[in-house]
Amino acid sequence: MNQLLSIKEKIAYGLGDTASNLVWQTAMIFLAYFYTDVYGLSPGVMGTMFLLLRCMDAITDPMMGALCDRTRSKHGQFRPYLLWCAIPFGVACAITFYTPNLGSTGKIIYAFVTYGILTLLYTAINVPYCAMASSLTANSQERTSLQSYRFALSTMGGLIIALLALPLVKLIGGEDDLGKVINPQNGYFGAMIIMGALAIILFLVCFKNTKERIELPVSSSGIKEDIKVLFKNQQWRIIFIANIILLLAVVMRGTVMMYYIDRVLNRHELATYFIAGGMIAAIIGAIITAPLFGKLDKVKTYKAIIFVSLIIFIGSFFIPKEWFMLALCVHLVVSLIQMMSTPLLWSMMSDVVDYEKAVSGKQLGGLVFASVLFAIKFGLALGGAVVGWSLAIAGYDANLTVQPDNVIALINMLFTIIPGLLFIPLILVMNNYGLNNEKLESISLALKEKRLLAK
Repeated sequence: MNQLLSIKEKIAYGLGDTASNLVWQTAMIFLAYFYTDVYGLSPGVMGTMFLLLRCMDAITDPMMGALCDRTRSKHGQFRPYLLWCAIPFGVACAITFYTPNLGSTGKIIYAFVTYGILTLLYTAINVPYCAMASSLTANSQERTSLQSYRFALSTMGGLIIALLALPLVKLIGGEDDLGKVINPQNGYFGAMIIMGALAIILFLVCFKNTKERIELPVSSSGIKEDIKVLFKNQQWRIIFIANIILLLAVVMRGTVMMYYIDRVLNRHELATYFIAGGMIAAIIGAIITAPLFGKLDKVKTYKAIIFVSLIIFIGSFFIPKEWFMLALCVHLVVSLIQMMSTPLLWSMMSDVVDYEKAVSGKQLGGLVFASVLFAIKFGLALGGAVVGWSLAIAGYDANLTVQPDNVIALINMLFTIIPGLLFIPLILVMNNYGLNNEKLESISLALKEKRLLAK
């Protein structure tokens, strides 16, 4: 059961996250800026909306995970959802960036509804996609390699957004002599129609070129009982909390990035290069993770990478706003290092699934990945909410060409020091995580013996 995956299949699997990231990176980098500076929402309303819609995820994410654990079809357990949900997901991607002529109240309602639909469909397609990794191979090192391919190609989705989103907005929305978009509302909508269509194609490619090899047992208990079992799993609790902290930091930085480039560095015209450079660095980080760290203890390696990130984040606060090239170089280094840690963390999630199987005999892969995705989306919402509320309290006004000094200082802190400090509790939480390489080897042997006895 320790299957080695072909490069073709690893690439096909990774293209599924390229599709997801066309929306994820857009939401993280552009959505807050779109809502305040293009759509017309106040920062406070935007932040509140981001957070309130996560209450829905608290119900839908575990339900989707439990549904996956009980799904059986001719296409497998997880793969069919890529086929069923690809087109609705692509359509939702586009309509979220449409600006209707409904008045202030109508626009708020439209934003809540469309963003809610998008997050629902993200759950419906991304929970089974992530959980599918556990059914492709049982080999721990192969899983790390698979996640490296995944996040390299995932970041390709972000790179596509970085290179094409703003140029497409200008092309579709029109550009004046000063380089400003004439109709940014039409520009964003048209650009996201194209990105949504591309996401549909990539999900279908992923579906066609992957194969579930490990048939996982169907849970015979109810959803409530499965959730109770999962909550008793200390290793799952650690990963769950770690993801909330990590995504709060990462999303806070990503959400405020456009504001940082535009308002702190005063280099809006170079936003595409700044964002694209970070994506390229992240792709390199994902590619080199398995060769560099594949045989090392992933827990110790992960904590070391997070500690280095902490130092760089805090130090970057002191970069003078006139030193754009230094700010860019630091951003490239941060992107490289952060992505080196990501495949390690996602590989740990598959390890938690095996640990639960060894301890309780229950196969809760769908529920584990659903809960982790909820933690990620909660971090996304909380990060966006913190940025929105903070800008509102500081008096951010999208109509001002030059923001007050206190707003500039706040944006700088949200991009550097504040997310950096969040890595301290992240390291402390991960100190309690016990699934190191030695423990994983014993789990793998125990599961192999169970499979042999079952035959």
